[in-house]
Amino acid sequence: MLGIRHPILCGGMGPKVSDADYVAAVVKAGGMGFIVAAGFPDPEEFREQLRRCKTLTGGMPFGVNLYISRQSGGIERLNQQLAIVIEEQVRCVETAGASPELIVARLQEAGIKVLHKVPAVKYAHTAAKLGVDAVIIVGNDCGGHPGIFGISSMVQAAHGPAVIDLPVVIGGGIGTGKQLAATLAMGADAVLMGSRMMVAEELNIHQDYKNLVVRGDGSESVVVKKAIRDNHRVLHNDSARAVLELDEAKILDFEQYRPHVNGALATQAYATGDSRTGMLDYGPAVVFADAIKPVEQIFDELLDDAARALHRLESLSLEECSKHGR
Repeated sequence: MLGIRHPILCGGMGPKVSDADYVAAVVKAGGMGFIVAAGFPDPEEFREQLRRCKTLTGGMPFGVNLYISRQSGGIERLNQQLAIVIEEQVRCVETAGASPELIVARLQEAGIKVLHKVPAVKYAHTAAKLGVDAVIIVGNDCGGHPGIFGISSMVQAAHGPAVIDLPVVIGGGIGTGKQLAATLAMGADAVLMGSRMMVAEELNIHQDYKNLVVRGDGSESVVVKKAIRDNHRVLHNDSARAVLELDEAKILDFEQYRPHVNGALATQAYATGDSRTGMLDYGPAVVFADAIKPVEQIFDELLDDAARALHRLESLSLEECSKHGR
């Protein structure tokens, strides 16, 4: 459906992180990446990112992440981004946030595939009814927004494909070929990775932050903003600790959270490598991010690992047949 060689998608990450250079590297390695539209609020800068990616990929399909915001001005910004996506002939979009109902028909009329990202199978049913082309279901292990139900990726991977009559992509905690093989075995069509790719050489993040990820063992993440039902799995830093205090006090006034969750803090952290402040999406799959490497090398190692896992399953099956004289 997406014209890619491997069943691997790399989800849109933080502001100005999933840019043309990183997405082009993912596409050339055989996967699908998504430029984050919200990271480029200036329309012409956004358009330039799309054109740069088209040049870097030699015209190969790439995607855009469109965040559907309920906040004031969100729909106006979305419509502006949507017009540019259509004009620049982007081939697919990863939608997230609120319902994509207002934009599905417009995108599909332009020949653009719509993959809507949700944090639970129950929401995937709703997205399927809206006519999206595929659903991305993320489990509780995902860095970013895992939803409020705390359902694991393992459960979603087995449940989603069984009840959703669309291509299903599973994300959250994915970082090895063994997991890719297992996810496909459970009926899903592809995996989505985020935290695992934070050490990609082409990713627009400071080297110091990538080194922090390499040193991580996955235990450094924490889920914040539970009190306001906007669960967010992030790096356990100073900003996260401040938000946890608000959570524990059951503060519902978002204005008290705002100084700590301002997106500019995350942008600064990624640019400078100073990770003390900002809501920095961070999932336990960083445990698999053992070194800074080009995207293509990460993919090669993951695919080799998947092949070994499949071979092991085949060997186990043959051994079992032999035991029973079949």
